[in-house]
Amino acid sequence: MLYRSAPPYAPAADRYSSMEYVRCGQSGLKLPPISLGLWHNFGSVDPYENARAMALRAFDLGITHFDLANNYGPEFGSAEATFGRILAEDLAPYRDELLISTKAGYRMMPGPYGEWGSRKYLLASLDQSLSRMGIDYVDIFYSHRYDPETPLAETMGALAHAVHAGKAIYTGISNYPPQATREAAALLEDMGAPLLIHQPKYSMLERAPEAELFGVLEDEGVGAIVFSPLAQGLLTDKYLDGIPEDSRAAKASGFLREDQVTDDVIGIVRALREIARERNQSMAQLALAWTRRRPEVTSTLIGASRAEQIEEAVAMLSQPPLAEDEIARIDAILA
Repeated sequence: MLYRSAPPYAPAADRYSSMEYVRCGQSGLKLPPISLGLWHNFGSVDPYENARAMALRAFDLGITHFDLANNYGPEFGSAEATFGRILAEDLAPYRDELLISTKAGYRMMPGPYGEWGSRKYLLASLDQSLSRMGIDYVDIFYSHRYDPETPLAETMGALAHAVHAGKAIYTGISNYPPQATREAAALLEDMGAPLLIHQPKYSMLERAPEAELFGVLEDEGVGAIVFSPLAQGLLTDKYLDGIPEDSRAAKASGFLREDQVTDDVIGIVRALREIARERNQSMAQLALAWTRRRPEVTSTLIGASRAEQIEEAVAMLSQPPLAEDEIARIDAILA
């Protein structure tokens, strides 16, 4: 169903000419090195035309992967509804060129079946997500967080069922600790729906996956798509002169609070920005390039509030990778 009358969208003819896609673990699937997340700025409270412009510009630049979750908005579910509208109006002819992922795990519905990892919640949520987006299947269905009270076999069984039922092509997990990740991979292998990908939080200011998780993913042949590479905007120029009124920290949007914008963090970012300037990069481009230095990272997931930020992220891919001495300098600053 079309929502409005508009000239038909035609994607850029050269959208695949400069993007080098990365194999995800030991699967046959390749991901763009930069993927677009719809966590922020695609909800019912956000201007639709801006959301549409960002999604279409991303596709024009060769970004084929669009990452969602049931509770992205605000309000819950509205990012999926927005993306469903973009699909219906513009991207439906190119569905087979897209990788669409969604997740379930965090609070979505009232009552005892509205979050965590039960089979009932996960499969009901997936059906709701498909309905909101107006599609028959997603390419990746994730368990959004580890549930310590539900048997892992039940949670992984729900993901495998989604694949066998034709409602998802691949399985994924997000925010899982290393040992649970290893166990999840073994369960899914036995269930005939091998684990494709893990989505952990990873940035210059959040390096926990380096300690053990990346090693587990390499052992298991699982890809990684890292989120919050800019630490909710801390690893940009946004907070160097205070907290802007329209920023995530001022609004307590997402996971960033005002008390996290400390003098120590700002000092780190100022020092890192000098390296970025030497490389003729923005601070954001340096932070993205830093995540790309790890061979375990298949794709880096970005958010955006306008199309120009997506262009800036993709431009980073054509810049020289970080040299060993630059990585050493960055490590010294972060230490």
